[in-house]
Amino acid sequence: MLSQSRDAFAAMLARRGIHYGWAMVFLAFLHAVFASASMGVPSVLIVPMSQDLGWSLGELSAPQGLRLALFGLTAPFAGGLMLRYGPRAMITVAGACLVVGLYLAVTTTTKWQLWLGQGILLGIAPGLTASQISSVIASRWFKDRQGMVLGVLGGTSAAGMLLFMPLAGWVSIGWGWRVAMSIPMAGAVISWLLFVWLARDRPQEIGLPLYGETEVQPTPPPYRTNFVRLSFSALSIGSKRWIFWVLVFSFGICGISSFGLTQSHLVPFCGDLGVPYGTAAWVLATIGVFDLIGTIGSGWLSDRFDNRWLLGWYYGLRGLSLIWLVYANPSFAMLSIFAIVYGLDFIATLPPTIRLTVGAFGREMGPAVFGWIFASHHVAAGLMAFGAGVSRDAIGTYVPAFLFAGVLCLFATASFFFLRKSALQNPAMA
Repeated sequence: MLSQSRDAFAAMLARRGIHYGWAMVFLAFLHAVFASASMGVPSVLIVPMSQDLGWSLGELSAPQGLRLALFGLTAPFAGGLMLRYGPRAMITVAGACLVVGLYLAVTTTTKWQLWLGQGILLGIAPGLTASQISSVIASRWFKDRQGMVLGVLGGTSAAGMLLFMPLAGWVSIGWGWRVAMSIPMAGAVISWLLFVWLARDRPQEIGLPLYGETEVQPTPPPYRTNFVRLSFSALSIGSKRWIFWVLVFSFGICGISSFGLTQSHLVPFCGDLGVPYGTAAWVLATIGVFDLIGTIGSGWLSDRFDNRWLLGWYYGLRGLSLIWLVYANPSFAMLSIFAIVYGLDFIATLPPTIRLTVGAFGREMGPAVFGWIFASHHVAAGLMAFGAGVSRDAIGTYVPAFLFAGVLCLFATASFFFLRKSALQNPAMA
């Protein structure tokens, strides 16, 4: 019955001239929005949870740290899991973990629920797919418009988090933190069921060529190797080439200057400047809105221009915007300008980084190699989140942290001058 309804859906799209790849983009988009929201929402509900449950902020913060750590540690193996089992099976498992984790979070009354739900399951579930789902769908389903697909899917990860965090804070004030936590849970259930029902692993399953091609390509032989070995094989392949290390270095700086800095510390930094909480939350939401616009636009640009120079521009503009924020007058107008410029650039680095990785390592192995590049992003982000907090406690200001991130972005820009065009080629295609 499930297979018949899935086939009927594919036939309906075909009659309307819609490639099934776009359905896959929509399904992955929904999953990414609510998976990213589940990562961010618990962080803004610590205070009302503390007041309701009678637990200290330290007791509630520890599982939050575990969640971020597990997300970063799981991501490198997501590529191997995708190769071994395919995106449909992986999101089936990840979505189930996400729904159970959110249910435990909503119903938390004991410490074991807190640690299992918000600490373990909400860390592992998003990490099982991370940004690999974006690269797999773009490379397996699309010959043309890959950058656009990466932009749409990449922008949802940050936008979902930054948009739902202020929403959850507002809902918790009027209806309580459990209701606020129920919003991403309801969305996660719907997006999970839709993906399990309608998703396919490859266009060959329904006799389709890739979008932009006219002939159906042979289905690659299935991977039988253990997923851990596949993941480390991808690391071995990547580490032998200069482009891998340039992307690890630059994407690590991306994590430092985005998730590690502004997601964790922009609101308290604004507080240090005398900016009200509501205004700071609005700035965070504005960054989320313009991040989605900027990342989709970056995907469009990455289909048309040299991805090295796009990344050079993105990191340079981000670095200058962070340095400018430190010295600008913290008025509403200035913060709005920063939120728009910085938001357009927040995760705009993702589409060209994935395109360079897939172009250098191929449609099959590229997403697995990107898993390790993505890990550098979140490991560096975690270190920055911790370091910026320690720096603030020690010297009473966030200024050195924001300046440090801005200067590092300028170094990331410089790194692309050392990446020659010949280094971008996939040796198997040469």
